[in-house]
Amino acid sequence: MFDAVFPVKKPLIGMVHLGPLPGSVRYGGGGLGEVLERALSDLAALEEGGADAALVENFGDAPFPKRASKATVAFMAVIVRELVRRARIPVGVNVLRSDGEAALAVAAAAGARFIRVNVFSGVAFTDQGIIEGEAHRLLSLRRGLGAEVAILADVHVKHAWHPQPLPQAAHDAARNLPDALIVTGAGTGLPARPEDLAAVKAACDLPVLVGSGVTPERVAGFRAADGFIVGTYLKRGGDVHGPVDPARVRELAAAIARLR
Repeated sequence: MFDAVFPVKKPLIGMVHLGPLPGSVRYGGGGLGEVLERALSDLAALEEGGADAALVENFGDAPFPKRASKATVAFMAVIVRELVRRARIPVGVNVLRSDGEAALAVAAAAGARFIRVNVFSGVAFTDQGIIEGEAHRLLSLRRGLGAEVAILADVHVKHAWHPQPLPQAAHDAARNLPDALIVTGAGTGLPARPEDLAAVKAACDLPVLVGSGVTPERVAGFRAADGFIVGTYLKRGGDVHGPVDPARVRELAAAIARLR
């Protein structure tokens, strides 16, 4: 399913970080108009710069609950549906902190092609508390919905402590049948380690993506990666809260193309 969604080798997946949604702690009123307008602008910038896909995330909803509210699911479905309608590249969904069922429901309703699940299997100790994997629930829901939606699963996701060694966590995650795995650094914008990528690649036969800290200068160190999920670098001035800069997307896309 990964190859069906991402036919290009080593896809560049750019982030569309949503502003605070209605019902979240930081929401300031005004409805969805401004949030949607910014999301559409970021999508257009990703496409202009040559990104291969876009991943929509409720980044502005921090602090996050473990599981998304019904309001978050509803508003994200509306936004993602509009992005999918206008997109020329595949669109995916990530619902923070780690709500794979919500992401899958949004994707199925809106026509998105893939989801990211931060804690797919195992246990993570996070600033939201202990989060347990949801592989069985998620795969059962995907079958029940008849949704052809690829699942990209983090291993040792950022902003968390994990009790298992990385190779064992990667082996166990692969055994739970996602479509690809993701390696990250310790936090948003912080680089993954090439040795961690190598360890996860050695532990499974799945595609493995690098999911944080990717820049044109660092990307050559991740030649073995099967794709890249990038947020911070693609923003104007490298500010994670800024708009997507098509020139930065273009620069990184060119660096990744040299690895193919």
